[in-house]
Amino acid sequence: MSLGTLVLAVLILSAAAFVAGRRFALSRAGGDPRRLHSLPGHYGQHAALLAAVPALALLVLWLGVQPLVIEHRVATLLPATDDATTASLAMAEVRRISEGLDRLVVAEGLSDRDLAALTPEGLAPRLRAVGAAVADITPQTLDAARAHRALQASFGLWMSVLVLGASLGGRSPGPPAHSAGLPCPQRVRALHHVDPDRASLVAVATTVGIVLSLVFETMHFFRLYPAQDFFFSLTWNPQFRGGSDLGIWPLLWGTIYISIIALVVAVPIGLLTAIYLSEYAGPRTRGWAKPAIEILAGIPTMVYGLFALITVGPALRDWFAQPLGLGSSSSSVMTAGLVMGIMLIPFISSLSDDIINAVPQSLRDGSYGLGATQSETVKQVILPAALPGIVGAILLGASRAIGETMIVVLGAGAAAKLSMNPFEAMTTVTVKIVSQLTGDTEFASPETLVAFALGLTLFVITLVLNVLALYIVRKYREQYE
Repeated sequence: MSLGTLVLAVLILSAAAFVAGRRFALSRAGGDPRRLHSLPGHYGQHAALLAAVPALALLVLWLGVQPLVIEHRVATLLPATDDATTASLAMAEVRRISEGLDRLVVAEGLSDRDLAALTPEGLAPRLRAVGAAVADITPQTLDAARAHRALQASFGLWMSVLVLGASLGGRSPGPPAHSAGLPCPQRVRALHHVDPDRASLVAVATTVGIVLSLVFETMHFFRLYPAQDFFFSLTWNPQFRGGSDLGIWPLLWGTIYISIIALVVAVPIGLLTAIYLSEYAGPRTRGWAKPAIEILAGIPTMVYGLFALITVGPALRDWFAQPLGLGSSSSSVMTAGLVMGIMLIPFISSLSDDIINAVPQSLRDGSYGLGATQSETVKQVILPAALPGIVGAILLGASRAIGETMIVVLGAGAAAKLSMNPFEAMTTVTVKIVSQLTGDTEFASPETLVAFALGLTLFVITLVLNVLALYIVRKYREQYE
């Protein structure tokens, strides 16, 4: 039974337990709901939770433990080695062959006897034909893959039996109306009611889990690849067959270069738009202009990427790059930066507009009372008062630009290089994270694990920018209140 089918079966049993619990409670009360301690639905919820929660908890625990147990048993069939990297790569190959055998069974209708008769010679092309990325197969890895597949089938059967048994075992119709102990509503609340403080811990735990997963995989990467080469090399040249040069600086340079161009475009336009809407535009103009600008924020980044690929890139190539002898490609840093800047305009404009509107009216009245014009008031009173918030908005926009992917993929290309020419193709950290994890995602080689090191670096950069933005806003916002 597949995982999706098993979860669906548990949910169906839980729904059936709800109906049975509700009917059971009504039957014990002689069909009169007024004789029940609680509403009939409370008894149904109690029974449904007893059927679903233990079964799903067992399923999660089983899915966490099963791979460890299977790989520990399969590892005894592989040649012994003291090199952790070699062992990890061998186990990854076993998993790929095992998955390929499953695909081969579906594609060619093979039986278990047919699988047992397969030999390593000629098997690799057949597995590649069904989409399994395998190398040359040895008798040891084939035997280990067969054992891996058999253990998965056996453990999957036991998982289905135990999970369904836990669901059926907990499928109690609920306590009768006269039962002693806690009333039914309190039993239900004890199972599914959590206060906001505990619910907020879910977000905190998720953040901690993301950070720890990046840290652990990054540590694994640095055990396979020297940290000094990653942080100080000026070359990015991943080779999945060995001999890679995984220096981060070409990617960081592309990220910073594109982000700077985007901010140069977005900050002046967004800030001037915010000043106009908050200080000069009338209510009618503001009523339609502000929503029209913010529509840009709702456009998918894929659409921006296509706009960069089809319109902006060819225009910059034909009008600037080729006439000036700076390049002949439509994919360039300038293309991605301009389009990303357009995407950031509503972000910076909306935040700056809210910040400018938050400046106390008394500051404006005092400036006008001293004889200042409206433009002088904007330049010498309102902007200085709103400057901390505007700087925070700009830094948050920079964080948004650093994390962008689709516009860079379609607009800037995928070349990792150090160059000052804005009309050359370059790439960013986010694009390389995607490319390194595209295809076979067995996390056993430095070329795949480097994505986690890149992700952790990107996380640290954006975290620093966000903390700096919050620090600036909190430190200076009270000076003008």
